[in-house]
Amino acid sequence: MSFTAKSLLSGALAQIVGEKNQRSLARWWEHQDRRYRASMQRLPSYQNRHVGKRCFIIGNGPSLKNTDLTLLKNEFTFGLNRIYMNFEKMGFETTYHVVVNELVVEQCAKEIAALSMPKFIGWHCRDLVDFSDNTQFLWTRSGLRSWFFTDLTEGCWEGSTVTMVAIQLAYYMGFREVVLVGIDHSYKFEGNPHAAVVSTGEDPNHFDANYFGKGFKWHLPDLEGSELSYRVAKHVYAQSGRRIIDATVGGKLQVFPKVDYYSLFDAQTAEAA
Repeated sequence: MSFTAKSLLSGALAQIVGEKNQRSLARWWEHQDRRYRASMQRLPSYQNRHVGKRCFIIGNGPSLKNTDLTLLKNEFTFGLNRIYMNFEKMGFETTYHVVVNELVVEQCAKEIAALSMPKFIGWHCRDLVDFSDNTQFLWTRSGLRSWFFTDLTEGCWEGSTVTMVAIQLAYYMGFREVVLVGIDHSYKFEGNPHAAVVSTGEDPNHFDANYFGKGFKWHLPDLEGSELSYRVAKHVYAQSGRRIIDATVGGKLQVFPKVDYYSLFDAQTAEAA
């Protein structure tokens, strides 16, 4: 069914049963999809899988060029969006992979599908990428009406950044400490947050100039929205006796306590790297 036909059908249904009931019916129908049902059956196997452990959420900022990521080889790690472009240099693949932006999924579907680790992808991207045994679709929600989800079978708040989704996943998996790396929280761009644009040249905002290189479509960041969600995450973690710390080299984010990245590893580990 075409997009236009779906819109017409949705509008007609809303007139018959009411807009609120129409949304509930549409949600119920989507939840009958085998991909959704399979994802919800798989998710509980990740709940509290890593209780009391620490993990690293690896962003994609330029600071990664000044960060020795080889130190994370034996750590639990979450990779975001196109971090796989850095796997060879890192010397390892991340434990988990998270992507919820439809433009990234649409343009990188084959690369994402080829990743071997467990992947967590926004439900709204379900028709853009192959569904496999290592894929879980998350019922992600955007906007300010949502909140931090501690049970991901009920939903997941995007919070204006894929990092927020990874933070909720880390909580769901039971991690006690989350360390942010490569979350520079600093972009060079012109335009309104969330607007879709097309790159006209090399990418200055990520660890690789080709990350969002010439011709790549992407959404402009919402730094204020991201900060709001980060504050919520900080509160929820603190309430449960956990913490999020920021080890990004030269990062601009001021929400979480700052730590020196290299201080997180013992001297023997750092020397061996």
